[in-house]
Amino acid sequence: GGDPQLRYVEGQSIGIIPEGTDANGKPHKLRLYSIASTRYGDNLEANTVSLCVRQLQYEKDGETINGVCSTYLCDIEPGTKVKITGPVGKEMLLPPDEDANVIMLATGTGIAPMRAYLRRMFDPGERAKNPEYQFRGLAWLFMGAPKTPNLLYDDDLQRYQSEFPENFRYTTAISREQQNAKGGRMYIQDRVLEHADEIFAMIENPKTHVYMCGLKGMEPGIDEAMSAAAAAKGLNWSELRPALKKAERWHVETY
Repeated sequence: GGDPQLRYVEGQSIGIIPEGTDANGKPHKLRLYSIASTRYGDNLEANTVSLCVRQLQYEKDGETINGVCSTYLCDIEPGTKVKITGPVGKEMLLPPDEDANVIMLATGTGIAPMRAYLRRMFDPGERAKNPEYQFRGLAWLFMGAPKTPNLLYDDDLQRYQSEFPENFRYTTAISREQQNAKGGRMYIQDRVLEHADEIFAMIENPKTHVYMCGLKGMEPGIDEAMSAAAAAKGLNWSELRPALKKAERWHVETY
């Protein structure tokens, strides 16, 4: 119902400007959020947009501090008008090739763009809407979470896996419930190491794209795992990663 109407594609973000003013009496600055729905929205009528928001909350000097925008979004009532900017972003766009392979590395709310990709690929309503895009490649999601209940959209992902076993793989790293090969907590980089041979076999295919989204802290662990996996195959990750980036096959959006 916006004017102009919001039009976006999978992998883009929108800015949200929360109501009210900051400590200096100035309007709040916008916060960017990855869009978690396809261009048709969850109702398939192209008039909704979905976000995946976790309320930021932390303790400081004995006081509980709530994130300004995440709290605003979590608390707004249905029907409230929200100031939106965008859409923005080219970094996380899906390749148009229906035969592309897509490796996705996500933690927490970083699942948002991956959810949009997977709905576009595998949701029956989406596939009916998109005769020009019928995904035939392999999509492989590595999802990191502290506990099983923290696996967002898990029911949908399990369904895609059962309905499209040749085209979708779903690998979880649940840090407080699973152990890695060394007996420590299982993180997403441990899963990358476990499947290194398959991942690098896919990366050797020029049709394979890798997407990473989540907290910035996930990047060093993934880099370390990729470096070790590349070295085992006689490859230098510090040279390979920029080459993938230059070929627009390595997509990262962390925060």
